[in-house]
Amino acid sequence: MAFIAVVVGAVGSVGLMLRAGQRSPRLLLVLFTIWVLSPFVALAWANVVSRRWSVLTRATLYGVTLVVTLGSLALYGDVVRVTPPGSPNAFVFVVVAPGSWVLMTVAVAIAALVSRQLSRRGAERQ
Repeated sequence: MAFIAVVVGAVGSVGLMLRAGQRSPRLLLVLFTIWVLSPFVALAWANVVSRRWSVLTRATLYGVTLVVTLGSLALYGDVVRVTPPGSPNAFVFVVVAPGSWVLMTVAVAIAALVSRQLSRRGAERQ
């Protein structure tokens, strides 16, 4: 399910970015495509390598995957408005990717640390 969310988020985000940048130079569109896709590539990679992670860390990754997918689509599709009407669309496309990276990194790192602490406490009790 998380992998499907990554694919839907990536395709939808790039589609919305291409629609917003119809009159932009090709090179800029290519660079923005890489920028917009980067969190989804990271999430796809993390979903592949997460098989050895703890249940808590994987569950956090799956939750973050859904939040990043839905959040990106809502922001890129103007469902959630973060800029004044009539302002350039580029701002949203510039800030969502690094915001997604921060969210992914912090949430999964915290879950991994909590999971490690819980497993150490369990080992100490035995």
